[in-house]
Amino acid sequence: MYTISQLYIYPIKSLGGFAVQSAHLTDRGLQYDRRWMVVDNNNNFLTQRQDPLMSLLQVAIENDKLVIFHKNNIADKIAVPLQPLPTATSKVIVWDDECQGQYVNADADIWLSAKLAMPCRLVYMPDSEKRKVDGRYARQDEVTSFSDGYPVLIIGQASLDDLNKRMPEPLPMDRFRPNLVFSGGQPYDEDTMEHVLVNNIDLYGVKLCSRCVLTTINQATALKAKEPLKTLASYRMKNNKIYFGQNILYGQTGSLKVGDIIEIIKSKPPTFVYAEEDNVDGKPCVL
Repeated sequence: MYTISQLYIYPIKSLGGFAVQSAHLTDRGLQYDRRWMVVDNNNNFLTQRQDPLMSLLQVAIENDKLVIFHKNNIADKIAVPLQPLPTATSKVIVWDDECQGQYVNADADIWLSAKLAMPCRLVYMPDSEKRKVDGRYARQDEVTSFSDGYPVLIIGQASLDDLNKRMPEPLPMDRFRPNLVFSGGQPYDEDTMEHVLVNNIDLYGVKLCSRCVLTTINQATALKAKEPLKTLASYRMKNNKIYFGQNILYGQTGSLKVGDIIEIIKSKPPTFVYAEEDNVDGKPCVL
C-alpha cells in the first residue's frame, strides 16, 4: 500500500520550503506553492543554480503573511502579504516561458538584494495568469505556477532510501524539492505511476523529472558538491539526462493530507529496469 507520508510547499521559487500536514490542490499546484519568484534586473528568474545563497533563505506562512528569513539568523526577516494588493504587472521569464508577474513591494526587493548581494525583485503570479505546461505532456491545457514546468512532483521514500544506500553519505529529501512523498512499495515505483487516485483526485504521472545541479547544493550551508548527480548518473541516466521523481498533472482540485492512500489505477512500463543482482551487490545494471 502506498501512503502520502510528507507534503511540501515552496512559496518562493528556489527558496526553502516547509512541510505541512494537509494542503489544498489548486489549478496550478498546492496552494501558495511557487506563487512568488525572485527576478533580476531583466526580469529573468533566479534560482540556486545561479546563486546557491538562495538556499539559506527560508519561507514560512504566519497568519496572513509570507515571512522570509535567513536560516542562520531567524530574527533577520521580512514579511509580505499572502494576498498582495493588485499592482501593475510586467513580463517575467521562466525558462522558455514569458508570463505576467506583479511586483510585491520595494521593502522585499531591498531585503532580498542585500541577502543575495545582487539587485533583484520579488514578483507574484496573479490568479489571472495562466502559464500552461508543456503541450507535449499536457492532458487538458493544465497550468502551473512559477515551477520549472509542472504543478506537482512526487517521489517515493523508498527511492531516496535506495539512492542513499549507494551514496558515500546519505542525503535528505530536501535536495529534490518534492511536493508529495509517499511510503510503501519498492524504489522508483513512482516511475510507473501513470494514473493514481488520492482522496478522489485523479493524478497522472506524465514525465520523469530530470535533475540538475541544484540537487548538489547543501540546503543548510549553500555548499556545492558532486553528489547526488554522480551516483544517480551511474544508474538513472538516459539520453544524457538524470532522472529522479515523477512530474504530476491532475484532473480535479481538492485537499490532500498526510496519511492519504494512493490507489494505483493504471501503471506504465518502467523507464529503468534493473537486473536482479543489482539488489544483491549494489551494482546498478540498466537493461
